[in-house]
Amino acid sequence: MPDTPRCFALVPCAGVGQRAGAGGPKQYAALAGRAVVAHTLAALAAVPRLAATLVVLSPDDASFETHVPGFAGWVARTGGATRADSVAAGLQALRERGALDADWVLVHDAARCLLQPAWVKRLIDACIGDDVGGLLALPLADTLKAAVAKAATAADGDAGERVAATLDRRTKWLAQTPQMFRLGLLQRALREAAAKGVNVTDESSAVEALGLAPRLVPGDQENFKLTWPADFALAARLLETR
Repeated sequence: MPDTPRCFALVPCAGVGQRAGAGGPKQYAALAGRAVVAHTLAALAAVPRLAATLVVLSPDDASFETHVPGFAGWVARTGGATRADSVAAGLQALRERGALDADWVLVHDAARCLLQPAWVKRLIDACIGDDVGGLLALPLADTLKAAVAKAATAADGDAGERVAATLDRRTKWLAQTPQMFRLGLLQRALREAAAKGVNVTDESSAVEALGLAPRLVPGDQENFKLTWPADFALAARLLETR
């Protein structure tokens, strides 16, 4: 039994990347000489305070070892249809490998491949003594607009989007990853959210549904998730300049 809680990284990697236009799962797309997820895992491997990293793959994934040769962490082919399903399966896999309720789990998107070890350290330092946990996030800098509902514009024969209102951005943050919570708390949050039909878009939203307030830890603009085709070109330029 460890004397102090440990930190584990969990990387859900079971998605198909339909929006990325990468001709397959975006985590395996080539970027600056290696697969996207290989960049992600290399950054996590450079964080000494992480006891281990677990990657959650889809059950029929036969490509991971080819794209990330020599990976020294754990792999679980138990991914589900949604991110929440894959994270829940990953938490159970960590538990089966000896992780305890009080241990911390840092869930990170496979497609946030520009991650820097210093940002992970910042998150751990901010959350290690917190009662709830937290996540990397960015305060919203741009003016925030709400669009007219699609049904309304369609009824007017307008194919484009139009502004319905300007929203107050002062309390708005863009969520990033890693998101850091204790294994027991996050497992309970995901289980209860699923039972109640709560729409879980990230781990923080599941914890928030318990009535808790995760800590917001300033992230970095380069820590974006590769989602659209243009994101790959930008990420390649940034990697080349490092």
